[in-house]
Amino acid sequence: MSEDRLLHEIDGPADLRRLPREQVEQVADEIRHEILERVSQTGGHLASSLGAVELITAIHYVFDTPQDRLVLDVGHQGYPHKMLTGRRKDFEGIGQAGGISKFLRRSESEFDHFGAGHAGTSISAALGMARAKHHLGEPGCTIALIGDGSITAGMAFEALNHAGHLQEKNLVVVLNDNEMSIDPNVGALSSYLSRKMSAPATRRIKGWAKELLDSMPGDMLHWARKAEESLKVFFSPGLLFEALGFRYVGPIQGHRMEVVLETFENVKEMLAQGSGPILVHAITEKGHGYEPAERDPLKYHGVTRFDVGTGQFAPKKPGPPAYTRIFADTLIRLAREDERIVGITAAMAPGTGLDLFQREFPDRFYDVAIAEQHAVTFAAGLATEGMKPVAAIYSTFLQRAYDQVVHDVCLQNLDVTFALDRAGLVGADGATHQGLYDFAYLRTLPNAVVMAPKDENELQHMLETAIAYPGPAAIRFPRGAGVGVPMDPEIKALPLGEAELLRDGEAAELATQGISAAVLNARFVKPLDEARLLPLAEHCAAVVTVEEHSLGGGFGSAVLEALSAAGLSVKSRCLGVPDALIEHGESVTTLGLDAPGIAAAVGELLRDSSKADEA
Repeated sequence: MSEDRLLHEIDGPADLRRLPREQVEQVADEIRHEILERVSQTGGHLASSLGAVELITAIHYVFDTPQDRLVLDVGHQGYPHKMLTGRRKDFEGIGQAGGISKFLRRSESEFDHFGAGHAGTSISAALGMARAKHHLGEPGCTIALIGDGSITAGMAFEALNHAGHLQEKNLVVVLNDNEMSIDPNVGALSSYLSRKMSAPATRRIKGWAKELLDSMPGDMLHWARKAEESLKVFFSPGLLFEALGFRYVGPIQGHRMEVVLETFENVKEMLAQGSGPILVHAITEKGHGYEPAERDPLKYHGVTRFDVGTGQFAPKKPGPPAYTRIFADTLIRLAREDERIVGITAAMAPGTGLDLFQREFPDRFYDVAIAEQHAVTFAAGLATEGMKPVAAIYSTFLQRAYDQVVHDVCLQNLDVTFALDRAGLVGADGATHQGLYDFAYLRTLPNAVVMAPKDENELQHMLETAIAYPGPAAIRFPRGAGVGVPMDPEIKALPLGEAELLRDGEAAELATQGISAAVLNARFVKPLDEARLLPLAEHCAAVVTVEEHSLGGGFGSAVLEALSAAGLSVKSRCLGVPDALIEHGESVTTLGLDAPGIAAAVGELLRDSSKADEA
């Protein structure tokens, strides 16, 4: 397309910087068009990337990347960055096996200075890079681009506080303020930003300023606009960041390219003059430039294929309900019977299904913003007073609150239920979101119960089991649809630690090889059902464990520990996820964890054992 001519000539930021300043806005328009065209075919993160186009384009134009380091928080807004750093042609395979990542990865590009899929890390990382440049005597600055949702993470404020204390002269923080992370933001800081920008006094001052500017002759207009900007700062959140030791610039209109370019050029000059850390506050709109995404940025945050003209998504094939929906519906049923049950999420209400719980029980729902550590200890505090908190947090995100799980919940044996959504492999989201470590980081903890259901029906019974258990209990379940089994109308707690014998001699995939096998649904990783496991192991030729989890420290390790403690010497093999970085696009099939893969591994184990016995 002729309008894409400029972008198609850009293979890196150096090419962008060769363009005249007046053409940069055209590049931004082309990037937004290209993102829409590509993501409508591949799926991916749309609204966040559309909202950050001007900011990212201007940063690469004004600053000397990669010598100047750019750190993007989370990576949801990273598609313009990828477009400008030589990966525009690779978008056809984004999130697919062998393709580029949906997030930022150091191994993918020299321009991805810090990998990120979790929020709140950018300022800490950028400050570390700036100090490294200081110690090594290297030129360049570091820029952290963080959203107003991510800045609610406690880690972000720890970094702001440290940077202000150090008075780091080569750090720029760009606050991309669109009043959203994935969901609409919550918390006092987000509320403060919104109130300051929408307060009647601020709006009146803006109105007076506009009337005054409209009446001024042209030669006075430039200085009057400067005065207007200074006045706005007084009524903005600038005082908060100034108190933390930052030079505050803004708020600026983040979609007016001439304003953004001039601002960053001024900031670059301030750095050259030795100013301390600088924070640029930019007001943007999530989904900007695409009306359907502007109207409903949550719907267009992470998208599947859709029609750009209509905004309509490809119809979903009918199938079983998702595990997330079963969890939410079950929690609502149980909460109707027990007013002590409360739901807690860390800025992921729709993702965890708790938006449904919120509609039913608004007074028993808490969204603590991007603050998993606080979510866990908040739940612990509720539990001390007899409440039944259920913290619904993705498996990969609970890792961020591990000390709180240990110190604040398990060591005090408090009645907190953890619902770990997105456990196991997560497909296109890749390494930063794989839920592959929860068995290992939970099963060693005192007082903890750890469960995993075989299907969606068992999930509802496990949730009742976890809530009924008077201590810390975790249920992990996968992303996506259930297997389509009938749902029991009555929800009942399972006997604690009791496994289920599914097959005793006939397993379809193994029967074709003439292999007789018992199939045990362990259900509990902790406590293990040793009363059932050990007699089976004693009378079988071999024991094979299967888990969609890292082999190190997982369910298989727990079984081998139990066999060893009982003094049983039995041939064994553990099947699971290897000790390696698991990329996007990996599945149970590619890792040999589907039925044919398991059957093949069992057959191989028995053949190897037979050869060893003959020898």
